[in-house]
Amino acid sequence: MGSPDPYSRQLDGLGAGVSSLSKICLVSRSERQDVDVNYTFVGIGIEQDEVDTAGNCGNMSAAIGPYAFNERLLGDIDYDTEGTKSVRIHNTNTGVIIKSTFETSEGEAEVVGDYTIDGVSGSGSRITLDFLRPGGAKTGRLLPTNNAIDTIEGVEVSCVDAANPCIFVRAADVGIEGAILPNNFNKLPEKLAHLEIIRHKAAAAMGMCESGSEAPRTIPKIAIVSPSTEHKLLSGRTLDASSIDLVIRFISDTQPHRAIPLTGALCTAVAAKIKGSVVQQCLAQQHVDPNMITIGHPSGRIQVNATMAAGGDVESASVFRTARRIMAGQVYWND
Repeated sequence: MGSPDPYSRQLDGLGAGVSSLSKICLVSRSERQDVDVNYTFVGIGIEQDEVDTAGNCGNMSAAIGPYAFNERLLGDIDYDTEGTKSVRIHNTNTGVIIKSTFETSEGEAEVVGDYTIDGVSGSGSRITLDFLRPGGAKTGRLLPTNNAIDTIEGVEVSCVDAANPCIFVRAADVGIEGAILPNNFNKLPEKLAHLEIIRHKAAAAMGMCESGSEAPRTIPKIAIVSPSTEHKLLSGRTLDASSIDLVIRFISDTQPHRAIPLTGALCTAVAAKIKGSVVQQCLAQQHVDPNMITIGHPSGRIQVNATMAAGGDVESASVFRTARRIMAGQVYWND
C-alpha cells in the first residue's frame, strides 16, 4: 500500500494517502455451515506502519459477495444460471453475518446497472447488503454503556454498537455547524482535537480500551449530528431540508469523511430508533420515506433501514451499494 509514508502520499504503493483508500479485504471459503465465506477487513496506516483489524468497512463489504462469486469460492452454487444470487458473509472483525444479494450474468456478477450513489460517479448494478443481528458487533451490547445518553467532557453523547461502534454528538453542543463540509472542518483543528478526546474517553466507557489510553485507530467512529437543513454539498448543488431526515458528519482516523462510512450509516439508522438517543432527538418527525432513514452527508444522502426486534435488539440493518472489479494482477513490495 506504500506505508509508512511520512509525506502521507503512499506514492510507492497502491494507497492514495487517505484512510478510505488504504484498505485490504481478505476473503476465503468458510468451514461454518451457516455462511459461505469469511471476510477480514484490514485498515492500513498511512504515515505509520499500522495494521488495524479492529472494525469492519461496510463499503468494502459490498465487494465481497460478487468477488466470492467471480472467484468461484461458493461451493455448490449454480454459477451458470443467470439471475439473483445471495452470499452469506461472516465478517471476522465484528462477528456479524452479512447477506449480500446481487445479479449475475454470463457466469459473473453483474456490474452494469442504473443504480446511483451520492458521492460515487456513474451507475452500477445494485447490491443489497443485509447486516443480520448487528447489535453489539464489537462490544457485545447495542448500548455498551447501558445508557442512551452519557456525558463525556461536558458533552452529551450516545454510544451505540451496531455494525461498528459509533459515538454521536450534537453539532451544536461542540460549537460546529452541522452541515460543515470536510475542507472547512479541517480548518478547525481545536474542534477536531476535542472530538478526538471525546472519542478516546467514550471508547474507554464502552470497554474498548483502558481508561486514559488511546482507542483503536478506526473505531469507535465519531459523528456530529444535527436536524435537517438546506445546505451546499461537495458537488456544489444544494440539498433541500425536506429531502433528508437529519444531517451527519463522520470523522474517521481524525479525518472528516467526504461521504458517510457505510457501517456508520447503518449504526445511525439503528441509533435513530433508540429512544432518547442524540440521533433520535435530531431526527425529523415526518420521514422522507416511512420505511427508511434518509441521512444527509457531505456528498448527498443515503437511505438505510433498521429493523428492531421485540426485545429492543436489532434484527437487521439494510442498505444498497454497487461494486465492480477494476483490475486483477500482481503486487510487488519491498522487504
